[in-house]
Amino acid sequence: MSIRWRLLISHTTMLIVTLVLFLISASLIPVAITGDIRSIKDLYTRQYALKPLTKPEENVFLDVKYLAKKQPNQLLNQTMLKQYDQKLEPVTSGLIIRKGDKIVHSSKILNSIKDEKKLPSFEPENIKVRDTISIDHQFFLYVKFDFYFPDQEKGSVIIMREVSPFVELSRSLFPLIFGILFLSLILVNGLLSYFVSRNIIKPLFSLKRAAEEMGEGNLNYKIENFRQDEIGQLSKEFEKMRIKLKESIELQLQYEENRKELISNISHDLKTPITAIKGYIEGIQDGVADSQGKMEKYLSTIKRKATDMDQLIDDLFLFSKLDLKKLPFAFEDIELFRFIINYVEEASFDLEGKAIKLSVDNRIKNKIMVIADRDKLRRVMTNIIDNSVKHMKNEEKMISIFINEKEDLVEIEIRDNGSGIEQESLPYIFDRFYRVDTSRNKSTGGSGLGLAIAKQIITEHGGDIWVESQLGVGTSILFTLKKSI
Repeated sequence: MSIRWRLLISHTTMLIVTLVLFLISASLIPVAITGDIRSIKDLYTRQYALKPLTKPEENVFLDVKYLAKKQPNQLLNQTMLKQYDQKLEPVTSGLIIRKGDKIVHSSKILNSIKDEKKLPSFEPENIKVRDTISIDHQFFLYVKFDFYFPDQEKGSVIIMREVSPFVELSRSLFPLIFGILFLSLILVNGLLSYFVSRNIIKPLFSLKRAAEEMGEGNLNYKIENFRQDEIGQLSKEFEKMRIKLKESIELQLQYEENRKELISNISHDLKTPITAIKGYIEGIQDGVADSQGKMEKYLSTIKRKATDMDQLIDDLFLFSKLDLKKLPFAFEDIELFRFIINYVEEASFDLEGKAIKLSVDNRIKNKIMVIADRDKLRRVMTNIIDNSVKHMKNEEKMISIFINEKEDLVEIEIRDNGSGIEQESLPYIFDRFYRVDTSRNKSTGGSGLGLAIAKQIITEHGGDIWVESQLGVGTSILFTLKKSI
């Protein structure tokens, strides 16, 4: 449940509970005062019985009382009685004249009273002249005077006004009820605020603790979250941020390790040919190369080592520019099969001298256009084929190129029948300076950057590159290119 709904429900509950408490308190106060729930009505009655008549009521009552004593027959004069009705109308009171068992006059405001038996009983002593009475679920305040007509028939004059006992009691007990209502509001609001705020503040403290732990470098502090509201969503995003920050720092540490390893690898790969060059130069200086044949051999070795160093530096420079995304790409639409045929024709000349057969197996008859940089794509294929050449040990050496068309991609596979690669080494062959030969023997040549450069170039083309290999069978390096629209 969201916090918005929780707050809405809590506030609504506060109002409902307060209203209920108010009604209960309004009902229980009279009970508490009287000690008996049945005496509530009596309390209301006493409240009204002690209340004085209004001035119009008092005037009319005195007039009709005087007539009842001196000229009772005048109370049967409807014209005069209507005048009294008009005087009582402004205070919502009415006049009833009863003779014997019949109501001979009733004001319009009291037309609902039809049954004489429901009126106050005849009392010639006139002891209980003011009281309250309930008629048909209506509550009336009345003042009456009982007398006898000249024919000795019972008569009564009654002035009645409909009232609400609950209103009057509420007025009299208003300070107490208001105080209880006010205290109820404070209590209910305090309790609801406590539970709602506790439900909100507790997870916020957890987030605060997590932020403190992260600030101290502890990125393993996991944020437990079992909520689905806004705070739960915040906790989820905070946890995602922690995980990403942790991954970022771990990646940064990995970059630092890679940087150290890169420096170490560069130092090793540069020091090896430099040491060899220094050794051969010292041999020449010391006169070890005492013949023309030895001298040519020493100089040829020095040139080859210098060429290896130059190749390493070029590869390192290219890889650095690719890694920093500072090498421009000239993408264009290329007819892939024609491009590969031309490349194979050029590369076959060099490979024939090494007794390696290079072929293309085109399974696609349609013309395929891809988006690529010609020079960079040529570099990818050269690096992959050079890597295959280094591991050729069979008498019949073969490298085959396959083209497979996908929905919106083209897959190029370069397969050799070399010695293959161990499964544990496959995830690392595209890492810079990685060599399957852990001794880092340079006898096979190469800078250790060829496949890393190929991966960077294919990635910039928006494709993927991967390897499949089996020991003793051969290795396939596959990569994809996007089709031209």
